[in-house]
Amino acid sequence: MNEECLICKSPLSYLETAQSMKCELCGKTEHSKTACIKGHYVCDECHTKGMDAVIGICLAQTGKNPIEILNTLMREPFCHMHGPEHHVLVGSALLTAYRNAGGAIDLIPALKELMHRGKQVPGGACGFWGACGAGVSTGMFLSIISKASPLTEIPWGLSNRMTAKSLEAIGNVGGPRCCKRDSYLAILEAIAFTKEHFGIQMEASEIVCGFSHRNNQCIGKRCPFSPLHHKKKVAFLCVHNSCRSQIAEALGKHLASDVFESYSAGSELKPRINPDAVRLMKQLYGIDMEETQHSKLFADIPTPDLVISMGCDVGCPYIGRGFDDNWNLPDPTGESDAVFMDVIRRIEENILELRDQLTGELS
Repeated sequence: MNEECLICKSPLSYLETAQSMKCELCGKTEHSKTACIKGHYVCDECHTKGMDAVIGICLAQTGKNPIEILNTLMREPFCHMHGPEHHVLVGSALLTAYRNAGGAIDLIPALKELMHRGKQVPGGACGFWGACGAGVSTGMFLSIISKASPLTEIPWGLSNRMTAKSLEAIGNVGGPRCCKRDSYLAILEAIAFTKEHFGIQMEASEIVCGFSHRNNQCIGKRCPFSPLHHKKKVAFLCVHNSCRSQIAEALGKHLASDVFESYSAGSELKPRINPDAVRLMKQLYGIDMEETQHSKLFADIPTPDLVISMGCDVGCPYIGRGFDDNWNLPDPTGESDAVFMDVIRRIEENILELRDQLTGELS
Protein backbone atom coordinates (compact mmCIF):
# COMPACT_ATOMS: atom_id res chain seq x y z
CA MET A 1 0.00 0.00 0.00
CA ASN A 2 1.43 3.39 -1.01
CA GLU A 3 1.58 6.32 1.39
CA GLU A 4 -1.44 8.67 1.52
CA CYS A 5 -1.65 10.35 4.94
CA LEU A 6 1.13 12.92 5.41
CA ILE A 7 1.29 12.05 9.12
CA CYS A 8 1.20 8.25 9.35
CA LYS A 9 1.14 7.18 5.65
CA SER A 10 -2.19 5.35 6.12
CA PRO A 11 -4.95 5.37 3.45
CA LEU A 12 -7.33 8.32 3.32
CA SER A 13 -11.01 8.04 4.13
CA TYR A 14 -13.78 10.29 2.77
CA LEU A 15 -16.86 11.03 4.90
CA GLU A 16 -20.35 11.73 3.59
CA THR A 17 -20.77 14.84 5.74
CA ALA A 18 -18.22 17.36 6.96
CA GLN A 19 -17.01 17.20 10.54
CA SER A 20 -14.94 19.52 12.67
CA MET A 21 -11.31 18.45 12.38
CA LYS A 22 -8.04 19.77 13.78
CA CYS A 23 -5.01 19.91 11.49
CA GLU A 24 -2.21 17.76 12.87
CA LEU A 25 0.42 20.20 11.56
CA CYS A 26 -0.80 23.73 12.25
CA GLY A 27 -3.54 23.08 14.82
CA LYS A 28 -6.22 24.92 12.86
CA THR A 29 -9.75 23.60 13.35
CA GLU A 30 -12.16 23.56 10.41
CA HIS A 31 -14.83 21.42 8.79
CA SER A 32 -13.69 18.72 6.37
CA LYS A 33 -14.74 15.35 4.97
CA THR A 34 -11.22 13.96 4.56
CA ALA A 35 -8.97 12.26 7.10
CA CYS A 36 -6.89 9.11 7.18
CA ILE A 37 -8.29 5.86 8.56
CA LYS A 38 -6.50 6.61 11.84
CA GLY A 39 -8.19 10.01 12.14
CA HIS A 40 -5.32 12.31 11.13
CA TYR A 41 -6.35 15.50 9.29
CA VAL A 42 -4.05 17.86 7.35
CA CYS A 43 -5.56 21.12 6.07
CA ASP A 44 -5.13 22.18 2.46
CA GLU A 45 -2.75 24.99 3.44
CA CYS A 46 -0.36 22.58 5.13
CA HIS A 47 -0.82 19.97 2.39
CA THR A 48 0.39 22.47 -0.20
CA LYS A 49 3.22 23.94 1.88
CA GLY A 50 6.18 24.82 -0.31
CA MET A 51 4.06 25.66 -3.33
CA ASP A 52 5.37 29.23 -3.37
CA ALA A 53 8.24 27.76 -5.41
CA VAL A 54 5.85 27.30 -8.36
CA ILE A 55 6.32 30.85 -9.65
CA GLY A 56 10.10 30.64 -9.70
CA ILE A 57 10.04 27.23 -11.37
CA CYS A 58 7.63 28.45 -14.04
CA LEU A 59 9.67 31.57 -14.76
CA ALA A 60 12.69 29.36 -15.47
CA GLN A 61 10.80 27.35 -18.12
CA THR A 62 11.33 28.20 -21.79
CA GLY A 63 9.32 25.42 -23.42
CA LYS A 64 5.89 25.60 -25.05
CA ASN A 65 4.74 22.21 -23.77
CA PRO A 66 2.52 22.50 -20.65
CA ILE A 67 2.67 18.74 -20.12
CA GLU A 68 6.44 18.86 -19.68
CA ILE A 69 6.12 21.91 -17.41
CA LEU A 70 3.46 20.13 -15.36
CA ASN A 71 5.70 17.07 -15.00
CA THR A 72 8.50 19.31 -13.77
CA LEU A 73 6.19 20.79 -11.15
CA MET A 74 4.76 17.42 -10.11
CA ARG A 75 8.25 16.09 -9.43
CA GLU A 76 8.81 18.76 -6.77
CA PRO A 77 8.67 17.72 -3.08
CA PHE A 78 5.58 19.86 -2.42
CA CYS A 79 3.51 17.84 -4.89
CA HIS A 80 1.98 14.63 -3.57
CA MET A 81 0.26 11.84 -5.50
CA HIS A 82 -3.11 13.47 -4.90
CA GLY A 83 -4.03 16.84 -3.47
CA PRO A 84 -5.21 20.41 -4.04
CA GLU A 85 -1.78 21.51 -5.26
CA HIS A 86 -2.87 20.23 -8.69
CA HIS A 87 -5.57 22.92 -8.75
CA VAL A 88 -2.72 25.43 -9.03
CA LEU A 89 -0.21 23.42 -11.05
CA VAL A 90 -2.44 22.81 -14.08
CA GLY A 91 -3.22 26.47 -14.67
CA SER A 92 0.36 27.52 -13.88
CA ALA A 93 1.78 25.12 -16.47
CA LEU A 94 -0.71 26.39 -19.05
CA LEU A 95 0.02 30.07 -18.37
CA THR A 96 3.76 29.43 -18.68
CA ALA A 97 3.51 27.48 -21.94
CA TYR A 98 1.01 30.01 -23.32
CA ARG A 99 3.44 32.88 -22.69
CA ASN A 100 6.34 30.92 -24.17
CA ALA A 101 4.26 30.11 -27.26
CA GLY A 102 3.64 33.81 -27.94
CA GLY A 103 0.66 34.56 -25.73
CA ALA A 104 0.52 38.20 -24.63
CA ILE A 105 0.44 38.01 -20.83
CA ASP A 106 2.53 39.36 -17.98
CA LEU A 107 3.49 36.01 -16.49
CA ILE A 108 4.37 36.94 -12.91
CA PRO A 109 1.05 38.62 -11.99
CA ALA A 110 -0.82 35.96 -13.97
CA LEU A 111 0.83 33.18 -11.95
CA LYS A 112 0.15 34.97 -8.68
CA GLU A 113 -3.52 35.36 -9.56
CA LEU A 114 -3.79 31.72 -10.63
CA MET A 115 -2.23 30.60 -7.36
CA HIS A 116 -4.65 32.75 -5.36
CA ARG A 117 -7.65 31.34 -7.21
CA GLY A 118 -6.44 27.75 -7.30
CA LYS A 119 -5.87 27.60 -3.57
CA GLN A 120 -9.54 28.40 -3.01
CA VAL A 121 -10.64 25.10 -4.59
CA PRO A 122 -10.55 22.54 -1.75
CA GLY A 123 -9.22 19.03 -1.91
CA GLY A 124 -11.93 16.51 -2.75
CA ALA A 125 -13.91 18.96 -4.87
CA CYS A 126 -13.96 16.35 -7.65
CA GLY A 127 -16.14 14.05 -5.59
CA PHE A 128 -17.97 16.42 -3.28
CA TRP A 129 -18.66 19.28 -5.73
CA GLY A 130 -18.70 17.30 -8.98
CA ALA A 131 -15.98 19.61 -10.30
CA CYS A 132 -12.38 18.37 -10.40
CA GLY A 133 -10.00 21.14 -9.41
CA ALA A 134 -7.67 20.28 -12.30
CA GLY A 135 -10.51 20.92 -14.73
CA VAL A 136 -11.51 24.11 -12.93
CA SER A 137 -7.88 25.23 -13.15
CA THR A 138 -8.10 25.26 -16.95
CA GLY A 139 -11.10 27.59 -16.64
CA MET A 140 -9.03 29.84 -14.38
CA PHE A 141 -6.24 29.85 -16.97
CA LEU A 142 -8.72 30.80 -19.71
CA SER A 143 -10.29 33.46 -17.50
CA ILE A 144 -6.91 35.08 -16.84
CA ILE A 145 -5.70 35.18 -20.44
CA SER A 146 -9.10 36.43 -21.68
CA LYS A 147 -9.62 38.88 -18.77
CA ALA A 148 -12.98 37.34 -17.97
CA SER A 149 -15.21 38.57 -15.15
CA PRO A 150 -18.84 37.93 -14.16
CA LEU A 151 -19.81 40.87 -16.40
CA THR A 152 -17.86 40.07 -19.59
CA GLU A 153 -19.58 38.43 -22.53
CA ILE A 154 -17.30 36.33 -24.74
CA PRO A 155 -14.50 35.76 -22.17
CA TRP A 156 -17.10 34.64 -19.59
CA GLY A 157 -18.51 32.14 -22.04
CA LEU A 158 -15.11 30.84 -23.14
CA SER A 159 -13.95 30.34 -19.56
CA ASN A 160 -17.00 28.29 -18.66
CA ARG A 161 -16.78 26.29 -21.88
CA MET A 162 -13.14 25.55 -21.13
CA THR A 163 -13.98 24.20 -17.69
CA ALA A 164 -16.87 22.19 -19.13
CA LYS A 165 -14.67 20.54 -21.77
CA SER A 166 -12.06 19.55 -19.19
CA LEU A 167 -14.64 18.19 -16.76
CA GLU A 168 -16.32 16.21 -19.54
CA ALA A 169 -13.02 14.58 -20.50
CA ILE A 170 -12.30 13.77 -16.86
CA GLY A 171 -15.81 12.47 -16.23
CA ASN A 172 -15.81 10.29 -19.34
CA VAL A 173 -12.86 8.28 -18.01
CA GLY A 174 -14.57 7.80 -14.66
CA GLY A 175 -13.29 7.36 -11.13
CA PRO A 176 -11.86 6.89 -8.70
CA ARG A 177 -9.98 10.15 -8.85
CA CYS A 178 -6.37 10.41 -9.92
CA CYS A 179 -4.93 13.90 -9.73
CA LYS A 180 -2.22 13.05 -12.28
CA ARG A 181 -4.60 11.56 -14.86
CA ASP A 182 -7.14 14.34 -14.41
CA SER A 183 -4.43 17.01 -14.75
CA TYR A 184 -3.19 15.49 -18.01
CA LEU A 185 -6.73 15.23 -19.42
CA ALA A 186 -7.47 18.84 -18.51
CA ILE A 187 -4.27 20.16 -20.07
CA LEU A 188 -4.85 18.30 -23.34
CA GLU A 189 -8.31 19.88 -23.60
CA ALA A 190 -6.84 23.32 -22.88
CA ILE A 191 -4.15 22.98 -25.56
CA ALA A 192 -6.77 22.30 -28.25
CA PHE A 193 -9.21 24.94 -26.96
CA THR A 194 -6.53 27.64 -26.80
CA LYS A 195 -5.41 26.97 -30.36
CA GLU A 196 -9.00 27.09 -31.63
CA HIS A 197 -10.05 30.30 -29.91
CA PHE A 198 -6.80 32.25 -29.43
CA GLY A 199 -4.60 31.02 -32.27
CA ILE A 200 -1.78 30.14 -29.85
CA GLN A 201 -0.26 26.71 -30.49
CA MET A 202 1.16 25.17 -27.36
CA GLU A 203 2.99 21.91 -27.83
CA ALA A 204 1.85 18.49 -26.70
CA SER A 205 3.73 15.22 -26.30
CA GLU A 206 2.83 11.61 -25.71
CA ILE A 207 1.91 11.01 -22.08
CA VAL A 208 2.98 7.80 -20.40
CA CYS A 209 2.19 8.00 -16.69
CA GLY A 210 5.17 7.57 -14.40
CA PHE A 211 3.12 7.80 -11.20
CA SER A 212 0.86 4.73 -11.39
CA HIS A 213 3.02 2.75 -8.96
CA ARG A 214 2.27 5.39 -6.30
CA ASN A 215 -1.50 5.38 -6.78
CA ASN A 216 -3.41 2.92 -4.62
CA GLN A 217 -6.51 3.47 -6.78
CA CYS A 218 -4.88 3.32 -10.22
CA ILE A 219 -7.47 2.22 -12.80
CA GLY A 220 -4.90 0.48 -15.00
CA LYS A 221 -5.91 0.02 -18.62
CA ARG A 222 -8.91 2.34 -18.24
CA CYS A 223 -6.44 5.21 -17.93
CA PRO A 224 -5.45 6.56 -21.36
CA PHE A 225 -1.96 7.28 -20.03
CA SER A 226 -1.32 3.89 -18.43
CA PRO A 227 2.04 2.26 -19.20
CA LEU A 228 -0.04 -0.81 -20.03
CA HIS A 229 -0.82 0.86 -23.37
CA HIS A 230 2.84 1.52 -24.12
CA LYS A 231 5.36 -1.25 -24.75
CA LYS A 232 8.93 -0.56 -23.71
CA LYS A 233 11.64 -0.56 -26.37
CA VAL A 234 14.48 -2.93 -25.48
CA ALA A 235 17.81 -2.80 -27.32
CA PHE A 236 20.19 -5.79 -27.27
CA LEU A 237 23.76 -4.74 -27.99
CA CYS A 238 27.07 -6.34 -28.86
CA VAL A 239 29.99 -4.91 -30.79
CA HIS A 240 29.28 -6.30 -34.27
CA ASN A 241 25.52 -6.95 -34.07
CA SER A 242 26.08 -10.22 -35.91
CA CYS A 243 25.36 -13.04 -33.46
CA ARG A 244 24.19 -12.80 -29.81
CA SER A 245 22.30 -9.53 -30.13
CA GLN A 246 20.61 -10.72 -33.34
CA ILE A 247 19.50 -13.91 -31.56
CA ALA A 248 18.14 -11.83 -28.67
CA GLU A 249 16.21 -9.56 -31.02
CA ALA A 250 14.70 -12.57 -32.82
CA LEU A 251 13.73 -14.36 -29.60
CA GLY A 252 12.38 -11.15 -28.08
CA LYS A 253 10.06 -10.73 -31.06
CA HIS A 254 9.16 -14.43 -30.99
CA LEU A 255 8.54 -14.84 -27.26
CA ALA A 256 7.71 -11.39 -25.82
CA SER A 257 6.31 -9.11 -28.53
CA ASP A 258 3.14 -8.67 -26.45
CA VAL A 259 5.19 -7.05 -23.66
CA PHE A 260 8.10 -5.17 -25.26
CA GLU A 261 9.56 -4.20 -28.63
CA SER A 262 12.91 -5.79 -29.46
CA TYR A 263 15.82 -4.20 -31.34
CA SER A 264 19.47 -5.09 -31.75
CA ALA A 265 22.47 -2.99 -32.71
CA GLY A 266 26.25 -2.67 -32.46
CA SER A 267 29.03 -0.12 -32.58
CA GLU A 268 30.53 -1.79 -35.67
CA LEU A 269 28.94 -3.79 -38.46
CA LYS A 270 29.70 -7.07 -40.17
CA PRO A 271 28.38 -7.69 -43.69
CA ARG A 272 26.07 -10.52 -42.62
CA ILE A 273 24.54 -12.22 -39.58
CA ASN A 274 26.56 -15.16 -38.28
CA PRO A 275 25.60 -18.11 -40.54
CA ASP A 276 25.68 -20.64 -37.67
CA ALA A 277 23.28 -18.44 -35.69
CA VAL A 278 21.01 -18.18 -38.74
CA ARG A 279 21.08 -21.94 -39.29
CA LEU A 280 20.39 -22.92 -35.68
CA MET A 281 17.63 -20.31 -35.13
CA LYS A 282 15.89 -21.63 -38.25
CA GLN A 283 16.33 -25.20 -37.03
CA LEU A 284 15.17 -24.56 -33.45
CA TYR A 285 12.45 -21.94 -33.91
CA GLY A 286 11.70 -21.71 -37.61
CA ILE A 287 12.99 -18.12 -37.60
CA ASP A 288 14.93 -16.94 -40.65
CA MET A 289 16.96 -14.04 -39.29
CA GLU A 290 18.41 -13.22 -42.72
CA GLU A 291 14.90 -12.58 -43.95
CA THR A 292 13.63 -10.53 -41.00
CA GLN A 293 16.73 -8.79 -39.59
CA HIS A 294 19.96 -7.05 -40.59
CA SER A 295 23.00 -5.53 -38.88
CA LYS A 296 22.42 -2.05 -37.45
CA LEU A 297 24.30 0.66 -35.61
CA PHE A 298 22.92 1.95 -32.31
CA ALA A 299 22.04 5.26 -34.01
CA ASP A 300 19.85 3.39 -36.51
CA ILE A 301 17.29 2.10 -34.00
CA PRO A 302 14.59 4.00 -32.04
CA THR A 303 15.63 5.44 -28.69
CA PRO A 304 15.30 2.48 -26.30
CA ASP A 305 13.90 2.43 -22.78
CA LEU A 306 16.23 -0.40 -21.79
CA VAL A 307 19.69 -1.24 -23.14
CA ILE A 308 21.12 -4.70 -22.50
CA SER A 309 24.68 -5.75 -23.28
CA MET A 310 25.21 -9.31 -24.43
CA GLY A 311 28.63 -9.44 -22.76
CA CYS A 312 31.96 -7.74 -23.06
CA ASP A 313 34.29 -10.65 -23.72
CA VAL A 314 35.03 -9.15 -27.14
CA GLY A 315 34.67 -5.55 -26.00
CA CYS A 316 31.68 -3.43 -25.02
CA PRO A 317 30.07 -1.09 -27.54
CA TYR A 318 30.18 2.58 -26.55
CA ILE A 319 26.72 4.15 -26.84
CA GLY A 320 27.03 7.30 -24.74
CA ARG A 321 25.07 5.88 -21.78
CA GLY A 322 25.30 3.00 -19.34
CA PHE A 323 23.70 -0.40 -19.81
CA ASP A 324 20.58 -1.36 -17.87
CA ASP A 325 21.80 -4.94 -17.71
CA ASN A 326 24.72 -7.10 -18.89
CA TRP A 327 23.91 -10.72 -19.66
CA ASN A 328 27.58 -11.72 -19.75
CA LEU A 329 27.11 -14.21 -22.57
CA PRO A 330 30.20 -15.68 -24.24
CA ASP A 331 30.55 -15.08 -27.96
CA PRO A 332 29.93 -18.48 -29.61
CA THR A 333 31.37 -17.44 -32.99
CA GLY A 334 33.58 -20.25 -34.33
CA GLU A 335 32.49 -22.67 -31.60
CA SER A 336 30.57 -25.95 -31.85
CA ASP A 337 26.80 -26.26 -32.25
CA ALA A 338 26.62 -27.36 -28.61
CA VAL A 339 28.20 -24.08 -27.46
CA PHE A 340 25.93 -22.12 -29.78
CA MET A 341 22.82 -23.87 -28.51
CA ASP A 342 23.80 -23.26 -24.89
CA VAL A 343 24.08 -19.52 -25.60
CA ILE A 344 20.73 -19.57 -27.41
CA ARG A 345 19.14 -21.37 -24.44
CA ARG A 346 20.50 -18.78 -22.02
CA ILE A 347 19.21 -15.95 -24.20
CA GLU A 348 15.77 -17.57 -24.28
CA GLU A 349 15.76 -17.87 -20.49
CA ASN A 350 16.78 -14.22 -20.14
CA ILE A 351 14.09 -13.09 -22.60
CA LEU A 352 11.39 -14.96 -20.66
CA GLU A 353 12.68 -13.54 -17.37
CA LEU A 354 12.65 -10.03 -18.83
CA ARG A 355 9.12 -10.56 -20.12
CA ASP A 356 7.95 -11.63 -16.66
CA GLN A 357 9.72 -8.70 -15.03
CA LEU A 358 8.17 -6.10 -17.33
CA THR A 359 4.76 -7.75 -17.10
CA GLY A 360 4.97 -7.46 -13.33
CA GLU A 361 5.81 -3.75 -13.56
CA LEU A 362 2.72 -3.15 -15.67
CA SER A 363 0.25 -5.19 -13.66
